[in-house]
Amino acid sequence: MTNQAVIGIDLGGTAIKLGTFLPDGTATESITIPTPQPATPQAVLESIVTAVKQLNRDNNCLAIGLGTPGPADAAGRIAKVAINLSGWRDVPLADWLEKETNLPTILANDANCAGLGEAWLGAGRPFKNLILLTLGTGVGGAIILDGKLFTGSGGAAAELGLISLNPDGPPCNSGNQGSLEQYACIGAIRRQTGKEPIELGKLAQEGDPDALAFWRQYGRILGVGIANFLYVLTPEAVIIGGGISASSRFFFPAILSEIESRVLPICREGLQLLEAQLGNNAGMVGAARLAWQNLVGES
Repeated sequence: MTNQAVIGIDLGGTAIKLGTFLPDGTATESITIPTPQPATPQAVLESIVTAVKQLNRDNNCLAIGLGTPGPADAAGRIAKVAINLSGWRDVPLADWLEKETNLPTILANDANCAGLGEAWLGAGRPFKNLILLTLGTGVGGAIILDGKLFTGSGGAAAELGLISLNPDGPPCNSGNQGSLEQYACIGAIRRQTGKEPIELGKLAQEGDPDALAFWRQYGRILGVGIANFLYVLTPEAVIIGGGISASSRFFFPAILSEIESRVLPICREGLQLLEAQLGNNAGMVGAARLAWQNLVGES
């Protein structure tokens, strides 16, 4: 029993990351393969099945957890839509993988998996209730309640980047206007400054006053959004991940200041604001945790 593992998979637009994980989170093997182009469901399935068979060559794997770049259904069986993948709508990926690998399979949104990964092995380990925000091409989110992933009645909960900040703000692909994502994603930063986040981070590190002022304003906007989450969920921690978090030291103080001014003390008591620890592996780790919790029964 000691060498039995599950497979965690992070399906991305350019790469697919797969790893085998023991119940305590120890990674025993991992591989990264290119996402086939075009990334049709059948092509992706074939690539994943080949990699799974390589990882399970000793037949010691018990289940598969897989994070998709878009929402899954509440049962974790169907990839409803996969952003940046070709032809993905209502794809019964869990059924297909089970048929090809003989391993029980469960799906979840990739940001949800990242949150579960941080809760298991990353910055969220000390906490039972937390929020993850991922700041990158979009603004994703995950909610962990009592150690479990919360996805709502239809499986699409925790789209934290889509909350409204400005009813007349920039249009969002969701149909909303002025969503948090439209002020906090990479595209928003480019639109506001004409620069890449990494450039602004380097400038801030050099003491550039305009870059420092931008990050203060950026933190203020994030603080407003996070204040809304705190009133609803009162988590123990808010964890910030994604590529933009590399500049967190420049905008965390503004987030905290905004939270302190907007949120009742009882709703933020003991709150920790933390940078994510697992980087690009969070989704794969969380997908494995999903499999242990929901298919194998390890807690």
